[in-house]
Amino acid sequence: MLGARGTFGFIAPEVYCRNIGGVSNKSDVYSYGMMVLEMVGGRKNIDPLVENTSEVYFPHWIYKRLTTYRHLDLHGYLGLNGIETKVEEETARKMILVGLWCIQTNPTDRPSMSRVVEMLEGSLDGLPMPPQPFLSSS
Repeated sequence: MLGARGTFGFIAPEVYCRNIGGVSNKSDVYSYGMMVLEMVGGRKNIDPLVENTSEVYFPHWIYKRLTTYRHLDLHGYLGLNGIETKVEEETARKMILVGLWCIQTNPTDRPSMSRVVEMLEGSLDGLPMPPQPFLSSS
């Protein structure tokens, strides 16, 4: 690999910073997690048009809301449009948790893709809250 290639916002940190770890299949897990977060949020991961700079990086924004309002419905505090049923809310919450696990800064902290599939197919109750990804801290 002669240089980092990929879509800005979806490139795993180890692709451009070798101190974090080597490029591996966990780099793809990172990209997948960012895509899942973008899908559930209905917005780009980086939104330069947001007035409040703390809301520019979507994973930080969504992590903060998920930890602050852990026991409330997602539609009200995350601004996720289209969530009308408990099943939709649980699916969105599961996607957020899985996405946040996938974008852990250290590749060894990310799940394998087979584990990601298990988490998505499994119960929401079995998903622990991931640690806040380093790159999403303010």
